[in-house]
Amino acid sequence: MIRPARSGELPVLSALIAASITALCRADHHDDPERIRPWVASHSPMALAAILHDPEQRLFVAEPDGIVAVGGIDWRHQPDGQGRIRLLFAAPGAQGKGCGRALLAALEEELRALGRVEARLTASNTALAFYRRQGWQTDDRGGGWLLGHPLHKRLI
Repeated sequence: MIRPARSGELPVLSALIAASITALCRADHHDDPERIRPWVASHSPMALAAILHDPEQRLFVAEPDGIVAVGGIDWRHQPDGQGRIRLLFAAPGAQGKGCGRALLAALEEELRALGRVEARLTASNTALAFYRRQGWQTDDRGGGWLLGHPLHKRLI
């Protein structure tokens, strides 16, 4: 089941993201604490609360049997008709079980429902193949704060 995140879940979501970054994103941080620390800190409960309470952002969870993935979208500072996948993380034990794919599809659908015809994201090295399998393509316009791979997808 995919549903909106709730305020009381923010510590759990932050811990899930920290576990995902630490255990699954080694191709990006190479187990370097100086790379892991700011990435995890940028997904603190306070940072997630800012997303949850911003009217131009949404935060969702996948929970077949407890929360196993979290994803977020925004359309702040985006050109008309565009949105952004802000984050998507799966718990280490949930990787490869379809929850991330289902959550990504729900995030794309939410952007469509908001009238967005194109979406962008910056993929980590770890997630690049996943996004490409979901139809995302290289975007030569540049990425976000994370050194990664800028991608885009037409939503209609």
